[in-house]
Amino acid sequence: MHRRAVLTSAGVALAALVTGWAALAVPTANAETEAGPPAVTAPTPTTTVDGPTTGGPTATATGPPATTDRPTPAADATEGPAGSPVAVHGRLRVCGVHLCDQAGEPVQLRGMSSHGLQFFPNCLNPDSLAALRTDWRADFVRVAMYVQEGGFETDPAGFTRRVDEAVATASALGLYVVVDFHILTPGDPNLNLDRAKSFFAEVAARHAARTNVLWEIANEPNGVGWAAIKSYAEQVIPVIRAADPDSVVLVGTRGFSSLGVSEGADETEVTDDPVEATNIMYTFHFYAASHRDLQRATVARAARSLPLFVSEFGTQTFTGDGPNDLDSATTWLDLLKSLKIGYAMWSYSDGPESNSVFRRGICAGTDFTGTAVLTESGAFIRSRIRG
Repeated sequence: MHRRAVLTSAGVALAALVTGWAALAVPTANAETEAGPPAVTAPTPTTTVDGPTTGGPTATATGPPATTDRPTPAADATEGPAGSPVAVHGRLRVCGVHLCDQAGEPVQLRGMSSHGLQFFPNCLNPDSLAALRTDWRADFVRVAMYVQEGGFETDPAGFTRRVDEAVATASALGLYVVVDFHILTPGDPNLNLDRAKSFFAEVAARHAARTNVLWEIANEPNGVGWAAIKSYAEQVIPVIRAADPDSVVLVGTRGFSSLGVSEGADETEVTDDPVEATNIMYTFHFYAASHRDLQRATVARAARSLPLFVSEFGTQTFTGDGPNDLDSATTWLDLLKSLKIGYAMWSYSDGPESNSVFRRGICAGTDFTGTAVLTESGAFIRSRIRG
């Protein structure tokens, strides 16, 4: 998204009052109306949160810097329950222009992106992830860890713990996880290069034994040329590879991950000068009410030579708000299905904007299943993923 809609003061106040992640009850998913995969119990995350589990907004929390000691890698608990996405597809890799499973077959991952962990701290939890897996039948969750805007830079250790918790919970459910280093403002990822190296060195080492984690190293580079983005990628990817040589890395593209279209360029700047690394994919983001024929034509053309992954899209305008354009969204998802390009919709939250898939206040509870808890965009994407 080019700009994030500003949260209302009421929304921030709600986020400040909710119970913290570590205090949530362990859920059991239960589809209400339609048959689906067997319900599974989401485990308590293997990491713990220091200090109180309730209190003020996470965005203003302070804490020690992320440790520089290399942690012990997590035990490989990523096979998940029988029939889960990870149990079926195993470790993913890039083959040609596709994302392929352990058998070398192209696979299209379909899932959801969280909103910023500091804005909606109670929306990504064991209950909601269990619902995403068993009720929505999704393949993965994208964990959007903002760097600025009250995010990682304010509390590296705290936000790293939150990412670890999400990875642990999703892994035990058999979901894939995209860990998103969510830069937006400033748009030049090199301004966060040191933070990126520190963060990815730590979390890649901790989760190196897992087979279900993909790393998104820069959400939406903007206002900066492809050469600078490429340079950033070629410095961060080796940090990940040092600990985790086999996982897929997602590389943001110019112009808010539009392959340069939003800044007057196109995919040729990437095809003519690709990142010097293997097992990578390039991200493309769209918002269906703002981005139509030009962007779809770009994706269709670029997909012939570039491995693409839509790590974020919405059914409304690029502001993340306003009426949903479900016709355009359907055309987009039909195109992605035909090209076997994976996607995550923004956002798995209960905010006031139309991009939120849950109705206001749902994240304060424990039931995330069925359609009664969903907004128009939520009902649309749940039906699409289940279909």
